[in-house]
Amino acid sequence: MEKLEMLYEGKAKRVYKTNKPDIFHIVYKDDATAFNGEKKGTILDKGAVNNQMSAIMFEMLEEKGVPTHFVELLNEREMLVKAVEILPIEVIVRNIAAGSLAKRLGLDEGTVMNETVLEFCYKDDDLGDPMINDYHVAAMKLATAEQVEQIKKYAFMINKELVTYFEARNIKLVDFKIEFGVYKGEVILADEISPDTCRLWDAETNKKLDKDRFRRDLGDVEDAYQEVLSRLK
Repeated sequence: MEKLEMLYEGKAKRVYKTNKPDIFHIVYKDDATAFNGEKKGTILDKGAVNNQMSAIMFEMLEEKGVPTHFVELLNEREMLVKAVEILPIEVIVRNIAAGSLAKRLGLDEGTVMNETVLEFCYKDDDLGDPMINDYHVAAMKLATAEQVEQIKKYAFMINKELVTYFEARNIKLVDFKIEFGVYKGEVILADEISPDTCRLWDAETNKKLDKDRFRRDLGDVEDAYQEVLSRLK
């Protein structure tokens, strides 16, 4: 598969065209950002961890019936994916109160939610990715009602499978962000699943094993990312 010109460079990845119009070539970067880009830095080998972990997660979810954009892992930092049209909706699934949810609702961080919480945000960095609901999605024509229902169905399926998967590796899945795209008319999981997009705590100590170590200047960021990947292999 031939890598052609770069289509897009985001905070964490570069996306390239290939000689197949329905396949993109993704390169994961070590660049790290937080607070909508206000904090910037580098996490050594983050790109390698996120690429490999995402591949593991996508393959597992495919086996469980969740369609994803993953095609093939090329090397430590690169993969091939289906050329999806990303829906401008960030989907956040929360099992335990942390981060903005804890602050917004006045909950102690670590409070286990009585039910899984599903949130939507409008994917727009300039606006700070504001929270929206189904009515906003419909009013702004961000997705059809059918697509929203499919997203919800997949989000809860993904949460169930990820919680079980991480529990078996002594990790709590606190919350996570996912994105979906449309490929040949179907809604499928896209973007990545990694310590960048998930809050992951050690099940025994509650040690944070994710990007909160970067956000909050907790140190040992690289070691935490490597620790997560090592538990998956």
